Amino acid sequence: MSSDAPVTFLTQDAYDRLVAEHERLSTTGREEIAKRIESAREEGDLKENGGYHAAKDEQGKQEARIRTLAQLLKTATVSEAPESNGTVESGTVVTAIVAGGEEVFLLGSREIAAGSELDVYSEASPLGAAILGLSEGEKTTYLAPNGREIAVEVVKVETYTGQ
Repeated sequence: MSSDAPVTFLTQDAYDRLVAEHERLSTTGREEIAKRIESAREEGDLKENGGYHAAKDEQGKQEARIRTLAQLLKTATVSEAPESNGTVESGTVVTAIVAGGEEVFLLGSREIAAGSELDVYSEASPLGAAILGLSEGEKTTYLAPNGREIAVEVVKVETYTGQ
Protein backbone atom coordinates (compact mmCIF):
# COMPACT_ATOMS: atom_id res chain seq x y z
CA MET A 1 0.00 0.00 0.00
CA SER A 2 1.39 3.39 -0.95
CA SER A 3 2.11 5.91 1.76
CA ASP A 4 -0.09 8.54 0.10
CA ALA A 5 -3.20 6.32 0.27
CA PRO A 6 -6.04 8.05 2.11
CA VAL A 7 -6.40 7.12 5.76
CA THR A 8 -9.83 5.84 6.71
CA PHE A 9 -11.11 7.50 9.86
CA LEU A 10 -13.42 5.43 12.07
CA THR A 11 -15.04 6.29 15.37
CA GLN A 12 -14.45 3.78 18.15
CA ASP A 13 -18.11 2.75 17.87
CA ALA A 14 -17.82 2.10 14.11
CA TYR A 15 -14.53 0.23 14.61
CA ASP A 16 -16.04 -2.00 17.33
CA ARG A 17 -19.10 -2.69 15.16
CA LEU A 18 -16.91 -3.67 12.20
CA VAL A 19 -14.67 -5.90 14.34
CA ALA A 20 -17.78 -7.73 15.56
CA GLU A 21 -19.12 -8.09 12.00
CA HIS A 22 -15.75 -9.41 10.78
CA GLU A 23 -15.58 -11.90 13.65
CA ARG A 24 -19.16 -13.11 13.04
CA LEU A 25 -18.69 -13.49 9.27
CA SER A 26 -15.31 -15.20 9.70
CA THR A 27 -16.66 -17.81 12.14
CA THR A 28 -20.39 -18.58 12.35
CA GLY A 29 -21.07 -16.90 8.99
CA ARG A 30 -18.65 -19.22 7.21
CA GLU A 31 -20.03 -22.24 9.05
CA GLU A 32 -23.63 -21.36 8.14
CA ILE A 33 -22.87 -20.86 4.46
CA ALA A 34 -20.85 -24.10 4.32
CA LYS A 35 -23.84 -25.99 5.77
CA ARG A 36 -26.18 -24.42 3.19
CA ILE A 37 -23.83 -25.35 0.35
CA GLU A 38 -23.50 -28.93 1.62
CA SER A 39 -27.26 -29.24 2.08
CA ALA A 40 -27.89 -27.95 -1.45
CA ARG A 41 -25.16 -30.23 -2.85
CA GLU A 42 -26.98 -33.24 -1.39
CA GLU A 43 -30.05 -32.36 -3.48
CA GLY A 44 -28.34 -33.74 -6.55
CA ASP A 45 -27.48 -32.33 -9.99
CA LEU A 46 -25.45 -29.16 -9.37
CA LYS A 47 -25.97 -27.75 -12.88
CA GLU A 48 -29.63 -27.03 -12.26
CA ASN A 49 -29.53 -26.61 -8.49
CA GLY A 50 -30.61 -23.01 -7.82
CA GLY A 51 -30.10 -23.31 -4.06
CA TYR A 52 -26.52 -24.46 -4.53
CA HIS A 53 -25.67 -21.64 -6.93
CA ALA A 54 -27.35 -19.03 -4.71
CA ALA A 55 -25.40 -20.26 -1.68
CA LYS A 56 -22.11 -20.25 -3.62
CA ASP A 57 -22.87 -16.70 -4.83
CA GLU A 58 -23.63 -15.59 -1.27
CA GLN A 59 -20.40 -17.23 -0.11
CA GLY A 60 -18.43 -15.19 -2.66
CA LYS A 61 -20.06 -11.96 -1.50
CA GLN A 62 -19.43 -12.86 2.14
CA GLU A 63 -15.75 -13.62 1.50
CA ALA A 64 -15.39 -10.30 -0.34
CA ARG A 65 -16.93 -8.49 2.65
CA ILE A 66 -14.55 -10.33 5.03
CA ARG A 67 -11.56 -9.18 2.92
CA THR A 68 -12.88 -5.61 2.75
CA LEU A 69 -13.40 -5.49 6.52
CA ALA A 70 -9.96 -6.98 7.23
CA GLN A 71 -8.26 -4.36 5.05
CA LEU A 72 -10.34 -1.52 6.49
CA LEU A 73 -9.68 -2.55 10.08
CA LYS A 74 -5.95 -2.96 9.38
CA THR A 75 -5.54 0.52 7.89
CA ALA A 76 -8.12 2.60 9.76
CA THR A 77 -7.32 5.39 12.16
CA VAL A 78 -9.59 5.10 15.20
CA SER A 79 -10.38 8.35 16.98
CA GLU A 80 -13.11 10.78 17.75
CA ALA A 81 -14.41 12.80 14.84
CA PRO A 82 -12.08 15.70 14.17
CA GLU A 83 -13.19 19.02 15.63
CA SER A 84 -14.34 21.19 12.77
CA ASN A 85 -12.14 24.22 12.17
CA GLY A 86 -13.98 25.25 9.03
CA THR A 87 -11.76 23.13 6.77
CA VAL A 88 -12.99 20.02 4.96
CA GLU A 89 -11.26 16.89 6.24
CA SER A 90 -12.07 13.22 6.63
CA GLY A 91 -14.75 12.75 9.26
CA THR A 92 -16.41 16.17 8.88
CA VAL A 93 -19.98 16.96 7.84
CA VAL A 94 -19.99 19.28 4.85
CA THR A 95 -22.75 21.53 3.58
CA ALA A 96 -21.99 22.46 -0.01
CA ILE A 97 -23.67 23.86 -3.08
CA VAL A 98 -23.06 21.17 -5.70
CA ALA A 99 -24.22 21.87 -9.26
CA GLY A 100 -26.56 24.55 -7.91
CA GLY A 101 -28.21 22.43 -5.19
CA GLU A 102 -27.39 22.26 -1.48
CA GLU A 103 -26.12 18.93 -0.17
CA VAL A 104 -25.17 17.88 3.36
CA PHE A 105 -22.88 14.86 3.61
CA LEU A 106 -20.15 13.18 5.61
CA LEU A 107 -16.73 13.03 4.01
CA GLY A 108 -15.15 9.67 4.85
CA SER A 109 -16.03 6.00 5.00
CA ARG A 110 -19.65 4.91 4.69
CA GLU A 111 -18.90 2.58 7.60
CA ILE A 112 -18.76 5.56 9.96
CA ALA A 113 -22.30 6.66 9.18
CA ALA A 114 -24.05 3.27 9.36
CA GLY A 115 -27.50 3.88 10.78
CA SER A 116 -27.35 7.58 9.91
CA GLU A 117 -29.42 9.39 7.29
CA LEU A 118 -26.32 11.21 6.02
CA ASP A 119 -25.04 10.66 2.52
CA VAL A 120 -21.34 9.76 2.52
CA TYR A 121 -18.65 10.64 0.00
CA SER A 122 -15.22 9.08 0.09
CA GLU A 123 -12.16 11.31 0.13
CA ALA A 124 -11.15 9.47 -3.05
CA SER A 125 -14.40 10.28 -4.90
CA PRO A 126 -14.26 13.10 -7.46
CA LEU A 127 -16.26 15.40 -5.16
CA GLY A 128 -14.35 14.39 -2.03
CA ALA A 129 -10.94 14.84 -3.64
CA ALA A 130 -11.97 18.26 -5.00
CA ILE A 131 -13.09 19.70 -1.67
CA LEU A 132 -10.63 18.03 0.73
CA GLY A 133 -8.68 20.83 2.41
CA LEU A 134 -11.01 23.62 1.30
CA SER A 135 -12.40 26.10 3.82
CA GLU A 136 -15.90 27.48 4.24
CA GLY A 137 -16.70 29.91 1.43
CA GLU A 138 -14.19 28.43 -1.02
CA LYS A 139 -15.26 27.28 -4.48
CA THR A 140 -13.86 24.76 -6.93
CA THR A 141 -14.92 22.45 -9.73
CA TYR A 142 -14.45 18.76 -10.31
CA LEU A 143 -14.85 16.40 -13.22
CA ALA A 144 -17.81 14.08 -12.78
CA PRO A 145 -17.63 10.48 -14.04
CA ASN A 146 -19.83 11.49 -17.01
CA GLY A 147 -17.18 14.03 -18.08
CA ARG A 148 -19.11 17.14 -16.98
CA GLU A 149 -17.40 19.81 -14.92
CA ILE A 150 -19.37 20.39 -11.71
CA ALA A 151 -19.15 23.60 -9.65
CA VAL A 152 -19.04 23.23 -5.87
CA GLU A 153 -18.92 25.74 -3.01
CA VAL A 154 -18.22 24.74 0.58
CA VAL A 155 -20.84 26.49 2.72
CA LYS A 156 -20.29 24.96 6.17
CA VAL A 157 -18.03 22.34 7.77
CA GLU A 158 -19.15 20.74 11.04
CA THR A 159 -17.91 18.14 13.50
CA TYR A 160 -19.54 14.76 12.92
CA THR A 161 -21.60 13.83 15.96
CA GLY A 162 -22.85 10.43 14.88
CA GLN A 163 -26.28 11.51 13.65
